[in-house]
Amino acid sequence: MRRDVFQAIADPTRRAIIHMLASKPMNLNAIAEQFSISRPAISKHIKILAECDILHIRQQGRERFCTSKLENLQPVKDWLTQYEIFWNQKLDALAQHLEAPPGNDNKESQS
Repeated sequence: MRRDVFQAIADPTRRAIIHMLASKPMNLNAIAEQFSISRPAISKHIKILAECDILHIRQQGRERFCTSKLENLQPVKDWLTQYEIFWNQKLDALAQHLEAPPGNDNKESQS
């Protein structure tokens, strides 16, 4: 089952796992040790992240190592960019309004 990248970031535990793997690959035990939830629960989160193609799992001997694939978070960045542009425009307009001399806006609208 192919999942959506937004499902990957919907859960705080998965976001924490993504953050941990952003700096270095880790084995499943090292990841699980960072959380107070069960190892099977962590495995389920890892599985969802793998299905969302946010991480890659490779077998090395008896251990499984996870590596992040942060480039696959691009759809989230693209989605957020539209709101960043929107809010930057709104904040720029607010700054211009606040910097305008008092009473300037009423005179223009009455003429």
